[in-house]
Amino acid sequence: MAKIILLLTLLPLVELALLLTLGRFTSVQFTLGFVIIAGITGALLLRYQGLRAYRNIQRDLAAGRLPTDSLFDGALILVAGVLLLTPGVLTDIVGMTLLIPYCRRAYRGWIVAYFKARWKLSGFTQAIGGATNTSARRGEVIDSYVVERDPSQKLRNNSGSEAE
Repeated sequence: MAKIILLLTLLPLVELALLLTLGRFTSVQFTLGFVIIAGITGALLLRYQGLRAYRNIQRDLAAGRLPTDSLFDGALILVAGVLLLTPGVLTDIVGMTLLIPYCRRAYRGWIVAYFKARWKLSGFTQAIGGATNTSARRGEVIDSYVVERDPSQKLRNNSGSEAE
């Protein structure tokens, strides 16, 4: 909770400092133009990428696949929208990069790696990696097969006597 409060306190200060620095080295008109153009461009990209993520989710569901990557992309696109609505240079840059599919894949990889390292939940991280049962995690392989038998035949147990 303290990290969130610190982030919400420091981020506006950093953004204000960046805007003032940009205005000092260029002009007030350029700085305002940058913020406005970044917002408009971000809104257009957000609409395009959001619709694309929605179509990907629909395609995955129609194919019978879980839309995990598409849902993750949708969440990152939502975060990009929030960042682009926040006035500032840093949030606009991060928001724009979240709207670029190549950059979004990199962010997704970093976030997944962070949570794998942070939580060390063996069942959750193994499920992400593909192995979901406990025997596969230990490296044991159990080979089996099914033998159909005639119900009229009697079974023999290990002691040699017949059983039904």
